[in-house]
Order: sequence, then structure tokens, then C-alpha cells
Amino acid sequence: MKRTALIGELTDANLGPVTLQGWVSGRRNLGGLIFFELRDRSGAVQVQVDPAQAEAFAQADELRAEFVAEVTGTYGLRPQEQRKGGPADYEVLADGVRILNRAKTPPFELDKGGEVSEDVRLRYRYLDLRRPEMQRGLMLRSRTWAAITEFMEREGFINIETPMLTRSTPEGARDFLVPSRLNEGEFYALPQSPQLFKQMLMMAGYDRYYQLARCFRDEDLRSDRQPDFTQLDMEMSFVDQEDVLDMNSRLLAHIFGQVMGQQLSLPLPRLTYQEAMDKYGSDKPDLRFEHALVDVTDLFAGGEFKAFAGAEAVKVIAAPELTRKAIDELERVAKQNGAGGLAWLKRGGEGFTGGISKFVAGITPQLLKRTGVEDGGTLLFTAGDWRTAVEALGAVRLALRDLFDWTAGGPQFAPLWVTDFPQLDYDKDSGTWTYMHHPFTAPHPDDTALFGTERQHEIRAQAYDLVMNGFEIGGGSVRIHSPQTQREMFRAIGLSDEEAQEKFGFFLEALEYGTPPHGGAAWGFDRLVMVLSGAASIRDVIAFPKNNRGQDLMAGAPSPVAEGQLEELGLRVQE
Repeated sequence: MKRTALIGELTDANLGPVTLQGWVSGRRNLGGLIFFELRDRSGAVQVQVDPAQAEAFAQADELRAEFVAEVTGTYGLRPQEQRKGGPADYEVLADGVRILNRAKTPPFELDKGGEVSEDVRLRYRYLDLRRPEMQRGLMLRSRTWAAITEFMEREGFINIETPMLTRSTPEGARDFLVPSRLNEGEFYALPQSPQLFKQMLMMAGYDRYYQLARCFRDEDLRSDRQPDFTQLDMEMSFVDQEDVLDMNSRLLAHIFGQVMGQQLSLPLPRLTYQEAMDKYGSDKPDLRFEHALVDVTDLFAGGEFKAFAGAEAVKVIAAPELTRKAIDELERVAKQNGAGGLAWLKRGGEGFTGGISKFVAGITPQLLKRTGVEDGGTLLFTAGDWRTAVEALGAVRLALRDLFDWTAGGPQFAPLWVTDFPQLDYDKDSGTWTYMHHPFTAPHPDDTALFGTERQHEIRAQAYDLVMNGFEIGGGSVRIHSPQTQREMFRAIGLSDEEAQEKFGFFLEALEYGTPPHGGAAWGFDRLVMVLSGAASIRDVIAFPKNNRGQDLMAGAPSPVAEGQLEELGLRVQE
């Protein structure tokens, strides 16, 4: 059963006798001849069987979709009139066909897998993964992993594994808890990230650490999230923010060169958090197209349109001509993102009609100049507190992108850094201040004195996100290495000294034993591969993902467990 080569690796050097193995994609009996396609993960080839090869012909006549077969024969060029260029110009004239295993009729046609419901594809994931488009995504994932490892090793990073069973600590999402049989009533948590461990590796003197780590977060799922995921994790000692940004930028450029065959121009563009939100309504802006938000707060201040007159912020975006139905749909998007509504105007000549046109007579020239809206085009407005106004219109901007395909013909990838995030973020639900990234992020040195004052919400963080095509690919920060500053940060997010000691005592103690300045980053590896591959969902670049309800439909997880297992753990399921 020695194969000559994978099908996709056959070259002119293989012209002549070959032995190939794979799956049958389809079979056609044309009376005098049988044709079928044989494929493996690398590619496919047409096989022709002549009735003169009686035994091979009989076996070929039994073939059906997804049978596993071995073919021996002659690999060569197809007749001249059938050649169009590329691998399809070649075929195998079989002198032997052997069925290695039979297959039931698949529950869906693999070549139409993209039209099948995702739940069916996930139920039969081992079949779905045979589709060439799925295989391309996973093979790109493998090449990306290899490129990262090559770069990190070359840069002097040490690959160190951190625990999968650890202590529950607040990191922004719910923990997955694991009951301890040996310590009844107590629980481990699966790590949301290796954050504390990688910082303690810096305290331990390892200087440069990395791992491709499995992480777990019990949160609501979206197309770019999974409950268990892979994270490229790294940390560096004796560095500042510029060092970390430079190293990560060079890593991304290396991945583009090795995996995508593209040269990435460095340095990457940068926007501060304030700039990104003001201009694009998002801290992960899609820069493959421009169409920025425009601030017109001053034009409406104190005016007769009361909804805008006293607003903290009034933002507008220019769009092509829109139907009333499209405007209504965009208003739904704005409201979903916190806006009270979506005001609009249509340009006609040198003026505006419809919507709020009766309120803008006195500022029409300024609106035309600032927005550059084309004749027949539409202006869309949000107003309110600054954050709501920009975030709602930012969501409308992305909806317009999809409606008008604004990324077509532009750059395929648009990576950038977003920097200077606020240290603290106000949680409307709890009415308290919390961290924007995580509680171990260092404040800007000039702002440290603001902790504990009325101005602590103005503290800037030494935090940064790597963004590409509207997705946060990675993020990180310079870390707090001063025990006193760490305690100040815990107090700022409402933890008393006693609570901080209870939750993080081991970490606070470690900070007291000579902690170097350090910083790092973590990349969402699955999300990176999703963006590089152009997949619509993170699930398309993970071999065995959960669905949008957190279920593994193939294995049937999560599932009930035996009563005896619960008793061993001292647990009881409450009805």
C-alpha cells in the first residue's frame, strides 16, 4: 500500500506508473469507460478505467461516493483538446482498482456542503472536514502555527506550558469550573488565559516566554468566539511598549510572508483609542475602506433641533442614495447598539430634503463641506453621550460596508495598532468602575498619581490591540510591576485590600520579590486564521468546534453524567 505521492504533489517527474489512495468523489459509467475522481487532502485527479482491464473495471463499477480506494495505473496528460491548464490536465489510466473500504450514502453531498445547515455539518464533522475548502483552512492554520513557532524560537523565546487547572480569578468572563474529588467542595477553574503565570515566569527570570495555549471562557458565542480556543501567548522582560509593538509587528509580517506569500509594510499604522472611536466608532476599526464618521456637535449646539441641541456628541456619516426601507434597517442597527434613533437627510442639489431637513437650513453649507456627501446621497446621524453616539454610528458604518460592498477592490488586509486605551471603564449595569483590559495593566507613568482621586477615570493605560479587518487579532499591555501600584489598581476597581489579598495574595506576594519591568501580548490564534483565510466564522478554521449554543453536536457534549460520578465529587444536580 505504498503511495507514490499525495495526489496534489504529483509532478511531471511522476509521469508513468503510480499508486494512489484516497476517497471517491464521483463515478460516471459511460458504457465503454468508467471515470471517477480520486481525492486526498492535497488534491484530486481523474481516473479512467477501460473495460479491457476486466478486474479493475468490475471494482470501479462498484464505487460510490466516499468509498476509500486504491488505484494503480499510468499518470499522464489528458488528450490535448481536454487541457485547460493546471493539475486538471492530468489523469490516471487505471490498470488496477481496489476498494479499501465502503461508505454509507453521506447525509449531504460534500460538494454542496456550503449550502447545508451548519448544525448538520457539525453533526457529521468528519465528513464536512473532507471538503477541500475546509481542508484549506486547517492546512493554513497548520502553516501559521509553524511560522509562529519558527519566529518565536528565532527571537529567543522559551516555550513553557502553564497549568490547565488553576484558581478562579476575575478576568472579564465566566470561568469553567472543575470540581475537585480530593478536596470536596472546592473547585479548579480552567484558565481564561495564562496571564498571572506568564507574569510570574518573568519574575522567575525566564525573560522571554511563549506558548500556543488552550484557554476557556464561559461566554455567549459569536462568529468569532468559542468556549475553548487557542491563544498565542507571550511575555517579555525589560521592555517598554515600543519594544512589544515592534516585535509583534515583525511577527505579523513574518506570518504574512511565510503563510500568505505577501509582504507586509512596516511600521503598521496606529490610532489611539480616542481617534479610532471618534473616526470609526469602534476600537477595532476596519480600515479596508475609509468612510469615516464626522463630528458636527458644534453645528447643532444650541439650535432648534432639541434632540441634538444639548447632546454631548452628534456624529454623521455620508452614504450613497438609500431607500426608506434601507434607512429603517440601518436605524434598527443603530438602536441595537444603544442609539435612540437614526436621523437622516437626503442631498438634492445644494440643499437637503426629508428627515430632519427643516432643522438644518442655517447650517446646510457647513454640512455639505464637512461631509462631502454626493448629490442624491444620504447623511445618517446619531446623537447622545459620546460613547453611544460613536458606537451606534460605527455599527451603521459596518452595515453600510456590507450593503454597498465597500471593501471590494480595496486592500485585502488592513492591520493596525490601537493604543492609549483608558485604564478604567464604567460599567453601566453595576454602576461601578472596572478595568478595560485586565487589572494587571500598567497605567501611563504620567497618570499613576491619579489613582484614588476624582480624576482616576482619566488614567491612560499602556495597553494596545492588534486589529485587522474589523477584528481584534491580539492585545496586550505593559504590566504593573510595582506592588503598590497593583494594590492601587485593585482599589480603583472596588476591591478592598482584604479582597485583593484573598483573590490575588500569591501574586501580590510574588511582586515583592524583585519583579522586572515586563509586558506582553496575546493573540486570538483561531481568529487570526479566520481573517487570513477569509472564512465567515471562526468555526470554519477549528477542526471540532462548538455550535453557537456551545454544543458539540458530533460527540454530544455537554451531556449528563452518571449519578455515581457526581457522588464521588460531592455534587448534586438541582432540579
